[in-house]
Parts: sequence; C-alpha cells; structure tokens
Amino acid sequence: MVKRMQRTRGKKPVYQLKIAKERIEILLGLAEKEFRKHPKRSVRYIELARKIGMRYNVRLTKQQKRKFCKSCSTVLKPGITSEQRIQKGMIIIKCLKCNKIYRYPLKKSKKNIK
Repeated sequence: MVKRMQRTRGKKPVYQLKIAKERIEILLGLAEKEFRKHPKRSVRYIELARKIGMRYNVRLTKQQKRKFCKSCSTVLKPGITSEQRIQKGMIIIKCLKCNKIYRYPLKKSKKNIK
C-alpha cells in the first residue's frame, strides 16, 4: 500500500495577522475620511478591508462591523446614508442605499437593588 501525503493546514503566521488587522483599520479609517468627496472610493476601501479579513481569517470588531452596510459596502452615516431608530429595546439601522435593516439589542442597565 502506498501511503498518501496529507496536506497540512496551518494558521497564518502571527506577524501576517497583525499586519492584516492594521491594514483593515487603515482602510476603514480612509473610507470614513474619503466618504464626502469620493463615495465610490470609500466603497472600494471597505471591500478591500473585508477581503483582507476573509483571506487572513481576521474578524472585525463590533465597532468596525457597524460602520458599514454588509450588502452594499456603504459607510453608514446617520442621517446621510442610514436611518437610526430605537424601538422595543433594539437599535434599528436602515441603509438608505439598499434598504437593508440591521437590528442590534440594547444593553440593559443593571440596577443595584438592595
């Protein structure tokens, strides 16, 4: 019997993951900065940041995820490209470009009852 070589699946080196996180942060910052003058360019920056995250298997933070629409890659600015409401303990964000709706639960405050 011939023994087959199995393909090893390793993780990316730590330095590559660190560089990927830095680049994602830079691209999202540039997307917000360039949004007013060049909206198409900001969409491209967001697409590149998401591709880097997928290639290096790097998760975006909660704050980073909420900065853009996941379906059309538009920067979500309240009143300009998004509509925000608070209803029944939920934050409801609607993208005005593609009409996608995001619902996030509000954190309940803990009361010190004695």
